[in-house]
Amino acid sequence: MNKYIIIVALGALSFGMLSSFAKIAYGEGYSPAEITLTQALAGTLILWSIAIFKNLKNGHKMALNWKLLLAGITMGSSAYTYYLSVAYIPASLAIVLLMQITWLSILVDWIFFKKKPNTVEIGSALFIILGTVLAGNLLDLNNAAISFTGIALSLLSALLYTLYIVFTSKIGKETPMFEKSALMTSGSAMIIFLINCEAITTSTHLDFGLLQWGTFLAIFGTVIPPICFTVGMPKIGSSLSSVLLTLELPAAVFCAHIILGEKVTFLQIVGIAIMLGSIVYLNVSKAKKEKEIQNETVIC
Repeated sequence: MNKYIIIVALGALSFGMLSSFAKIAYGEGYSPAEITLTQALAGTLILWSIAIFKNLKNGHKMALNWKLLLAGITMGSSAYTYYLSVAYIPASLAIVLLMQITWLSILVDWIFFKKKPNTVEIGSALFIILGTVLAGNLLDLNNAAISFTGIALSLLSALLYTLYIVFTSKIGKETPMFEKSALMTSGSAMIIFLINCEAITTSTHLDFGLLQWGTFLAIFGTVIPPICFTVGMPKIGSSLSSVLLTLELPAAVFCAHIILGEKVTFLQIVGIAIMLGSIVYLNVSKAKKEKEIQNETVIC
């Protein structure tokens, strides 16, 4: 089991470091539109290559699932707005704001699926918001690094990512993993191109350097994490997997500090600890409740 814990953790860590490298690419003159589109295209090519190879090997016939293709719109929109936010705010703040998906998913379940949050979920959401304020250093209104445009874009990315998670959990369950990922990444590439059609077609940065960045980000953001999660999550369970996914936050902050030299204060560390503790507690509580329900069902 330890092997699978490490595999899932590696997937989360892989996700976490992306924003720092995206910011380096911006420093080389590339735009968020160019980076996100190239990453999506490279990821689509890699995933389709794997999906076709596996389907030929297994004799499985592929079918176009329009719902998955459309669901990729939320994935692409989230990636674009997230990378765009990094152009305005520190990478460490962007990932802190993206982690609002935990309480946003509770809100989405309440609004669209009439699943009223319980006391633990409400309490956890409030502590996550408190931790966010501290971790993002949002109390310092004179902080030059705080851009309300960047904050708004990052929160929008979190909302879109929440919708992406909801869609992926509800549709395409019968579709093989690589084929499902390839379809969604194709939808992602299409929406990013449509949003930035004029900027992309007139870009003067479509060079080998951009291809290198796009391929690098695609491998560590679009290919490796899904493989790690698909291999490891069924072996260790959803509750432990959810806890391990929180490693994305400290990984992103650590990379931003080491690679970009972004300052991290003690108060921010406290905020990150509060966020991680709240997310872990929420998932452990959910796992405990699900186990109690299963035991009651067995007894009945």
